[in-house]
Amino acid sequence: MKKIVMKFGGSSVANGEKIRHVANLITDNRTEDCGIVTTVSALEGVTNQLIQIAKEAKNGKRDFISKFTNELLERHLTVAKVAIKNKQTREETEQVLKERIGELEIILKGIGYVNELSPKSMDNVIAYGEKLSAPIISGALNDKGVKSTHLTGGEVGIVTDNNYGEAGLLMQVTKYQVRRRLEPLLKEGHSPVVTGFIAATQNGETTTLGRGGSDYTATILGASLEADEVWIWTDVDGLMTADPKIVSSAKTITEMSFQEATELTIFGAKAMHPRALEPARKEGIPVRIRSVFNPDNQGTLITKEKKVRHEDGVKAVTLVKNVAVITVSGAGMVGAPGTAAKVFEVLGKENINILMISQSVSESNISLVIQRNLLERAVNTLEIALLGRDFIREVVSEDDVCVVAVLGAGMKGMPGVASRIFSAVAKESINVRMIAQGSSELNVSFVVKEKNGANTVRAIHKEFKLNEK
Repeated sequence: MKKIVMKFGGSSVANGEKIRHVANLITDNRTEDCGIVTTVSALEGVTNQLIQIAKEAKNGKRDFISKFTNELLERHLTVAKVAIKNKQTREETEQVLKERIGELEIILKGIGYVNELSPKSMDNVIAYGEKLSAPIISGALNDKGVKSTHLTGGEVGIVTDNNYGEAGLLMQVTKYQVRRRLEPLLKEGHSPVVTGFIAATQNGETTTLGRGGSDYTATILGASLEADEVWIWTDVDGLMTADPKIVSSAKTITEMSFQEATELTIFGAKAMHPRALEPARKEGIPVRIRSVFNPDNQGTLITKEKKVRHEDGVKAVTLVKNVAVITVSGAGMVGAPGTAAKVFEVLGKENINILMISQSVSESNISLVIQRNLLERAVNTLEIALLGRDFIREVVSEDDVCVVAVLGAGMKGMPGVASRIFSAVAKESINVRMIAQGSSELNVSFVVKEKNGANTVRAIHKEFKLNEK
């Protein structure tokens, strides 16, 4: 039996009409020989609302809780009324929604009374976004004559550690449990709907999978079931050669390797989170990114690495905004072992992630790219920890910059790629501030002034004729 796992995000299930469209997509692709498991996000905006109300409850603002839960219930009942036409099916769904809103209200009031919001409590609260959306999608499928049941990630067997907020997956036990619980349903002709983002510890306590958790749920299920493909339904046609807001002629990339896709998603492509690709990559399960608004388009297929043709060369160019550069320099750094380690250690203790690194062969300076909102804290920390020592002379920063990343597996071992990139940039009279390229040669990343970012992307896109590929 062929198996497909489909994932629908918040914008795909924002209202009743969209949920009926989602049910149609599932039904249209489902046959006797093809079972479909669906994983869904919360309705658009609900997770952020849950985070906010949990924080308000912690601060003792209990008066808002009943008003919030009533409004949340009303929104979901309204969506269910449009999505589910059959009266009995709708009433059954409404009963589930009311029960879950009641549970949520009790949890929020408990937080309010003790004035404490632990990561564990937060996970319990924000899990209700998906716990409320999944019954509606399942009800919409039943409404169309497709046998469907809704399950949480924990109920379906996704097991994690107890690192609440961004729990770590226990894949082996998850594989066994997911197969044991879902395969019988598929054989019986059911189309299960699983909450994205949610899992559970081995003791059954609710956890969440962190950013991109619903995409992650989909690939976990796909890997566990040895699915034929995982389809990530989103609001774009797939991964693109550039941001179409910057390059109007940008094209959808029809096929990429996992390695290329991971690089592209790390460097800002919004179709999915890079971590979500890992379970599928390990099991060799193809992942397809498709648009709910254009289902006839087959989107981008992400597959295991294959023999790369050098004529493919560059596949995409992307722009990373809201970054800053810090340069640490000093003659005392030359030949001094452990200098870079000291810089990284200082930033690591402040939980400041380094996005890109460049060091001259003279070892007299190290340049780092970090998120712009962390710049002031990073500079202060480095100055306090390192200035006045024998090896550091100054810490300099720039906050009016952006990163341009040029990506493609075909670049590896292909002479002249870097030359073409920087020649195209030079023709636009744009100065490059910093360069980094890994030995994998899958991407060349460099820093330019923010005002030059869009022109740089357009120049490279044109140089490599990406609009023709």
